[in-house]
Amino acid sequence: MNIKLLIDGGNMKPGPAIAQKLGPLGINMGKVISDINEATKDFKGMKLPVELNINEEAKDFTVKTFSPPTSELFKKELNLEKGSGEHKKIKVGNASIEDVIKITKIKYSDMLQKEFKSAVKSVLGTCASIGIFVENQEPNELIQKIESGKFEKEIDKQLTETSPEKRQRLNEFFERAKKAQEELIAMEKAEAEEAEKAKEAEEAEEKPPEEAGEPGEAEAKPKEEAEEKAE
Repeated sequence: MNIKLLIDGGNMKPGPAIAQKLGPLGINMGKVISDINEATKDFKGMKLPVELNINEEAKDFTVKTFSPPTSELFKKELNLEKGSGEHKKIKVGNASIEDVIKITKIKYSDMLQKEFKSAVKSVLGTCASIGIFVENQEPNELIQKIESGKFEKEIDKQLTETSPEKRQRLNEFFERAKKAQEELIAMEKAEAEEAEKAKEAEEAEEKPPEEAGEPGEAEAKPKEEAEEKAE
């Protein structure tokens, strides 16, 4: 029997869902959690899939781990809280080609691509979808350049170390890009607010007179009240 789980790396905790699955089988849940946390301790702070292969007769099990989703690996590598919900407009980080190669090596055994270079391009596609620059560029643009031979040495040698100097340059570029996108967002927000105000003013001008009461109604009311008092 196989049970598939999505857990926090190195930090799985007891819960009713797993208890309901293991309880009837007589499997020691404490040992399951301990073994899974030990097997996934290198991926703390990330979500990753795990599979329990259970021998119901022997009441024993083995743990099979899978690499975390590519997006989770980038979030950890670049210290990101989350990816971008608007990847074409909002960028959340700037990776090096070495970062991409490092994550490709982690994911490679689970990927369909047989050639490492093709796997790198697939990982670059994920960078695009979660709003990450790579080497100060849009990942999709970089894919085309890799096809033309750019970063061939780094990919062939599977280099994974980014020098502190290069990391600083990447961070500086991203800070400039982040400031520019924040200014653009603020400008678009101000324009949207102005457009909304203009729309409200236009609707107020076009409102039919009857909605504000019949002409002369406001003036007639005090006169009628004065006549009633006189009587």
